[in-house]
Amino acid sequence: MIDFLKAYKNYDPAAKSYLEILLLYPGPRALLFHRIAHFLYCIKLYFIARLVADVSRTITGIEIHPGAKIGKRLVIDHGVGCVIGETSVIGDDCIIFHGVTLGGVKFDPVKRHPTVGNNVLIGTGAKLLGPILIGDGARIGANAVVFKEVPPGATIVAPSSIEILKK
Repeated sequence: MIDFLKAYKNYDPAAKSYLEILLLYPGPRALLFHRIAHFLYCIKLYFIARLVADVSRTITGIEIHPGAKIGKRLVIDHGVGCVIGETSVIGDDCIIFHGVTLGGVKFDPVKRHPTVGNNVLIGTGAKLLGPILIGDGARIGANAVVFKEVPPGATIVAPSSIEILKK
């Protein structure tokens, strides 16, 4: 638990105390709710797991399906509008900004959401779609739409509006 709070404290210079992070930041609250919901999901108490996840979404504005697998020290910065789908897997020491979607492109009961490696940064509003792999250390820029595998250490950016205006 302390590692989890230290990750936020190290990341955010505006954080003044661990108590502030725990009680006032939506990301840590959503992740604490998710740990409970995921446990319930794993023991096949699906309805109760979804209920816990729904309460979490209502309180935090962050939607994490109870089936998603989340590693250690994930930082969800601001977080409102984040959606993490059922078969998503997120590695350790990742940072996700608000408005990010780890979504599916199929409705079949198969692996349909992204797998995110360790030390990945996903920028504001990015959409990662389908059963793709995002390699360790990758950086996904704000508002990027990613539907193909991203190699380790790569940086993916969306075209900027300035570039579009120049064309």
